[in-house]
Amino acid sequence: MIAREEYMQLLIDFKDKDLIKVVTGIRRSGKSTLYELYRNYLLDCGISEKQIIAINFEDPEYADIRESNCLYEYVNEKLLPDKMNYVFLDEVQKVTEFQEACDGLYIKKNVDLYITGSNANILSGELATLLSGRYVEIKMQPLSFKEYITALGDKTDLVRKYREYIENGSFPYILELSGKKAKNIYLEGIYNSVVLKDIVARKKIMDVPMLENVIRFIFDNIGNPTSATKISNALASSRGKVSVNTVENYLKALQESFIIYKAERYDIKGKQLLETGGKYYVADIGLRYFLLGTKRADRGHILENIVYLELLRRGYEVYVGKIGNVEVDFIAINDEGCEYYQVAYRVDDEEVLERELKPLDSIPDHNPKFLLTMDEEPMTSHNGIKQINVLDWLLK
Repeated sequence: MIAREEYMQLLIDFKDKDLIKVVTGIRRSGKSTLYELYRNYLLDCGISEKQIIAINFEDPEYADIRESNCLYEYVNEKLLPDKMNYVFLDEVQKVTEFQEACDGLYIKKNVDLYITGSNANILSGELATLLSGRYVEIKMQPLSFKEYITALGDKTDLVRKYREYIENGSFPYILELSGKKAKNIYLEGIYNSVVLKDIVARKKIMDVPMLENVIRFIFDNIGNPTSATKISNALASSRGKVSVNTVENYLKALQESFIIYKAERYDIKGKQLLETGGKYYVADIGLRYFLLGTKRADRGHILENIVYLELLRRGYEVYVGKIGNVEVDFIAINDEGCEYYQVAYRVDDEEVLERELKPLDSIPDHNPKFLLTMDEEPMTSHNGIKQINVLDWLLK
C-alpha cells in the first residue's frame, strides 16, 4: 500500500475531534486504502480491534445493510460502552437515508465516525442540513506526481517518469500492474464504474452514447473555454442533437462523480466571477489517453491539467483569470492570499516567452506570479515573475 502521508496526517489531526470525517473522491483514488492505513495506525496507538468497526458497502457481505435503521442497529450492537469506538463506513451512499444513521451515530459520545463516498451528493441535501458545521471533508485525488515518484523510489529521469505518469494514469493500483494492456483494462474498469454506476444508474440516463459523446468532448478540450451551449452545438453538427439543458445535467453529474472539475473564470480587475468562459479538467490524464488515444494529445493543456489538480491538492481555490483581453491560466487563492500561475510546455522561443509573460505582466498587484514550464533552465526571474521547472515545482 502506498502511504498517502498528507491525507493520513489530516486524519490524525482530526482524530477524536467532534467532527465526522468525510473522505470524497473519484473511484479507486485510494479512499478505502487510506482508511485501512489509518486503522493500522490506530492499532499501533493501542486501540483494540474491538474498538474498530469497518464496513465497506461494496462488499456483498453487507448487502443486507441497505437501510438506515439496519445500519444504525448493526453498528450500535457492536459498540463498546466504556471505550471510544472508531466507525468506518465506506461508500456509505449505497445505504438508503444513510444520513439519519450517520447523525444517530455522530451524537454518541463514544463514536468517532469516518465515512467515504464516490459522489459529491454525499455532502448535499439532507446530510448537509443535518450535519451542518459538524463534518470535515477531505478531498482525495489519485496520486500526485510527488506521490508517484515517492512510490517508485527513484527520482532519476523525471521527464520519462512524467510521461509514464500521464499516459498510464495516476490511480494507485496502476503501479502494481505491468504492461500497457493490463493498465488499459484497469482504466477501462474505472471508467465504466464511474460512468455506469455513479452516473448512468444514479441519474437514470437513457442515452448513454450521448453521455459518452459529452465525455469525449470534455476530455478532448481540457484547458479550452467550454460551455454547455458550445458542446450542444458541436455535437449537433457531428453526433446528433442534444439540448443545452441535457448537456448541463451531464456536466453536473460528471462533476459530482469527480471525473471532471470545472475552473470558473474570474475578472482580476473587476474582482468578480464571470458567467462564461470556464474550463474543464479531468481527474486523471490516463483516463483521457485511454479514451482518446495519444495522437490527439496537447502537451501544453495536459500539463495545465496536472498543475490545476496540484493546486487543488495544495488547498487552493483555483480560477481561470481574465485581465483585459488576455487570460491568466490560474488564480490560486488560500488563507494566505493570492498567487498567479501561467503554464507552458516550453518557452525557449523568445516570442513564446513574451506571449506567456504578457498576462502576468498585465496584473497590477504585487501578489506572487509564476511561470511553470518543462524547460530545464535553472529558476529565473522576469521582472519579479519566477520561471520554475514544473517537475521541480510538482515535487516540492
